[in-house]
Amino acid sequence: MFNGLHLHLGNLSRISNAQTRSISAENPTGEKGLGGMATNGTGQAASRELGLGWKVSPCIDLAPNEIATLADIKGSGAIQHIWMTVHPAWWRKLVLRLFWDNEPAPSIEVPLGDFFCNGWSTRCNVNSLPVAVNPAGGFNCYWEMPFRRNARITVENLTPEKIPGFFYQITYTLTDVPDDTAYLHAQWRRSNPLPYKQVHTLLDDVKSQGHYVGTYLAWGSNSSGWWGEGEIKFYIDGDERFPTICGTGTEDYFGGAWCFEQPPGEYGVFSTPYLGMPQVIKPDGFCQSQQRFGLYRWHVMDPIRFRQDLRVTIQALGWRSDHRYLPLQDDIASTAFWYQLEPHVPYADLPDRNALEVV
Repeated sequence: MFNGLHLHLGNLSRISNAQTRSISAENPTGEKGLGGMATNGTGQAASRELGLGWKVSPCIDLAPNEIATLADIKGSGAIQHIWMTVHPAWWRKLVLRLFWDNEPAPSIEVPLGDFFCNGWSTRCNVNSLPVAVNPAGGFNCYWEMPFRRNARITVENLTPEKIPGFFYQITYTLTDVPDDTAYLHAQWRRSNPLPYKQVHTLLDDVKSQGHYVGTYLAWGSNSSGWWGEGEIKFYIDGDERFPTICGTGTEDYFGGAWCFEQPPGEYGVFSTPYLGMPQVIKPDGFCQSQQRFGLYRWHVMDPIRFRQDLRVTIQALGWRSDHRYLPLQDDIASTAFWYQLEPHVPYADLPDRNALEVV
């Protein structure tokens, strides 16, 4: 019997015994027949004349420095869709974490906005297959996230302030998971600024079998001129000084060409199913300075497979006036996405809220 996973238009008509469930503030456990039963919540005052079942608990407020558990799912299955929204002011002040099969260390640990390709705390629409962001700040994720015993999702408020109006819905299926199915991982890193003549490391210390499936960069240019000559490099299964895969330039890796220039003198913003540069923030006006970019590249049709280890780096290169390369000292925040077999090597501690902050 079809287990209801690995969905596409070609198998969407197949019958399955998989069970669909959904967690939100209106049904925090996702259990069958328990949605819309809240008697108190953030909509309690607005629904006071309507009573039970009338949007009593549409969202939650996050207390200062709170770690809120959004989902704690028992059994075997996969998360198939996540929707979230909160005011952009909080996107780099909230950390999203996902834990698989009761592991103590998270497999996904990323600031909320960066996980949804919005790393600059400024609303940007994204039109890709795994991640879609719609007006105004509606975050959607379609990465398939399998688990075999348990899935737990938390969000941490890094600030001493109360965060009002955090909305979420997590849709998942309970079903059998094949033995060859790996777990989704995501890790955030930042170089701010990148030291001179050094590379930004997106990922290292991955010790398992799996495949790399995506990159999001929030790139802040601290120099005038073109910033994207740097190469991305994938060091696979024991590569040391030289990688197995070496790109030819930053815009090339993200599927563009010739400095993303279109029309002349302007950046050509684009967002496609697998790659894009949906966000360009240009200096303009009093006290405004650096250019800022949001770029994504999903390896859905071309995953980068590794058997025992993986390291990923990217250079930051511009041009000197005499047509020599200039190593740049930019602000680069990366989110790397990959699937691997567990267990994973625990990540280094995420920096504090001051190091995450968009300044």
